[in-house]
Amino acid sequence: MATNNLHAIYSSPQQTHTFEHTIASPLPSTDAPSAVPAKVTYLAELRKLVPTIQNDINVFLTERMEEDKKAAEAQGQAVSDKEAKEEENYGEEVVEEDA
Repeated sequence: MATNNLHAIYSSPQQTHTFEHTIASPLPSTDAPSAVPAKVTYLAELRKLVPTIQNDINVFLTERMEEDKKAAEAQGQAVSDKEAKEEENYGEEVVEEDA
């Protein structure tokens, strides 16, 4: 029996990274009417794996951003005011008022 995998590939000019999780449930048949429970099981597992792979990607990209930041600082490049403000407010909705 072949294994099924949920995978995503990050590709940049410097590197390629594959994120992969094995789906333990077998791929259900699309023909048989009795395949509904198997489809439900497969899709439930897939639904659980999607946030896991999203988290893996977020962790990887955060690490990459920190590496890029350290490399830029090592070269004497400072973080711009705009970048610092964006990082400070990351994940929060910021409403700027017109003056």
